[in-house]
Amino acid sequence: MLGAPNAGKSTLVNALVGSKVAIVSHKVQTTRVPVRGIAMRGSAQIIFVDTPGIFAPKRRLDRAMVRAAWSGASDADAIVVIVDAAELSSKERSYAAADTDRIIEGLKESGRRAVLALNKIDGMKRVALLPLAERLNATGVFERVFMVSALKGEGLDDLAQWCADKMPAGPWLYPEDQAADIPSRLLAAEITREKLYLRLHDELPYASTVVTESWKEQKDGSVRIDQTIFVERDGQKAIVIGKGGQTIKTIGETARKDMEEMFQLRVHLFLHAKVLEGWGDDPAHYREWGLEFPKDK
Repeated sequence: MLGAPNAGKSTLVNALVGSKVAIVSHKVQTTRVPVRGIAMRGSAQIIFVDTPGIFAPKRRLDRAMVRAAWSGASDADAIVVIVDAAELSSKERSYAAADTDRIIEGLKESGRRAVLALNKIDGMKRVALLPLAERLNATGVFERVFMVSALKGEGLDDLAQWCADKMPAGPWLYPEDQAADIPSRLLAAEITREKLYLRLHDELPYASTVVTESWKEQKDGSVRIDQTIFVERDGQKAIVIGKGGQTIKTIGETARKDMEEMFQLRVHLFLHAKVLEGWGDDPAHYREWGLEFPKDK
């Protein structure tokens, strides 16, 4: 699943899988690690790889994310390119349009073909959708166009069936009831990072990350999870903690509820905020995320 940042890839993967496996927020570039969501369609098992958005990278982490997205595409049996139809229909040239052009050029260079998923069509008139579909289809890299709304669930059946038909014959790679392939510790960190972004998307920049420091199963069947929210400056730490610790408490409460629903067990979540300048240059974080560490800054 390729697309510009905030095209709706994670929302679409969650909708196709039927449960939440990827984090979603209003911030662009939320997805950092490729998450594999697993869906059953008849006798076919589909593994949807939710990749980081493809954009013009500026930081070391940006380059690692974009590299991971293209790596996921090169290994896939099929490629779906998701675009924000409402934004690309705008007469004004946007970052999303430039990023989508970048994806199309990348597909041309690799000789790969894909299908196009025009997302966020709810509320749009067909008269605006058709010219966009024709313009993108004229690039020659798309073999089919789907019009979908990941949020409303519109058009997903046809897209899911196309994906199922593309799956090669062979044994299933995962148990039938498994919905995602991501380590629990990393998934827990991603859940907290989602809540952090949702709560502070206007105040906190991308200079933050969440690390699961410990995961301890308790005698009563519950689990204690200790996590650290790393930021780069003292002012950012104060924003995360909030007045009287209220902000970090709220983030923890909402994250814990999601974890309990996802892991199907009682969770005791303890959050800590720390300043670690330059955390984005620590190779250990990249290894935990499953990203290749770019040697050049």
